[in-house]
Amino acid sequence: MLEQMADRAEAGRLLAKRLAVYGGRSDVVVLALPRGGVPVAVEIATALRAPLDFFLVRKLGVPGFEELAFGSIAMNGFQLIDPDVVEEFGLSTLQIAAVVDGETQELERREKLYRKSHRPLNVKRRTVILVDDGVVTGATMRAAINALRKMDCVRIIVAVGVAPFSTYLFLESEADEVISLKTPRDFHTVGQFYQKFPQVTDEEALSLLSLTTGSGARNAG
Repeated sequence: MLEQMADRAEAGRLLAKRLAVYGGRSDVVVLALPRGGVPVAVEIATALRAPLDFFLVRKLGVPGFEELAFGSIAMNGFQLIDPDVVEEFGLSTLQIAAVVDGETQELERREKLYRKSHRPLNVKRRTVILVDDGVVTGATMRAAINALRKMDCVRIIVAVGVAPFSTYLFLESEADEVISLKTPRDFHTVGQFYQKFPQVTDEEALSLLSLTTGSGARNAG
């Protein structure tokens, strides 16, 4: 029988135990990948007594096969394109531009919705714990890692509930440390490893972030 986590909150608590060495450190910040990463990150930030913020990344899906990524974009303008996928599906420059434009608009919408009057956390010369409920191909996580590298982080730690073993190995070559509660070889979806895996709405993510950052966590640094 497949061993499942109860929900995203439990995944966060379990990850927090694995990350205990980073607790109470002034140089550590936790960044959630909305929306599914927010409930996980809240538990981690609370347990480690670390400031919490979000980091927006959007997957660039192959037209007609949107779950398959040919790249991703991050909120600081970083863009990552996989030439192998582009070639395999024969994607034209116009097709790529159309997808990038659509996802950029969604990224800007979410940035405006989530950020409001809060400044982004300063990550320069800090250790960043980058959190999601799970990864599949790792495309969005890879974009986040590479974007954060350009922001002069000292160390980037990826913390997720589940990652296919092959993706886990791939991310290990990108991040300084990768912690995944589950690294299955037989993988279909992230949700199969959770007993409860409802979609997280923007409203729920914002509510969770406000609970943790209400004391000025986003203003840290």
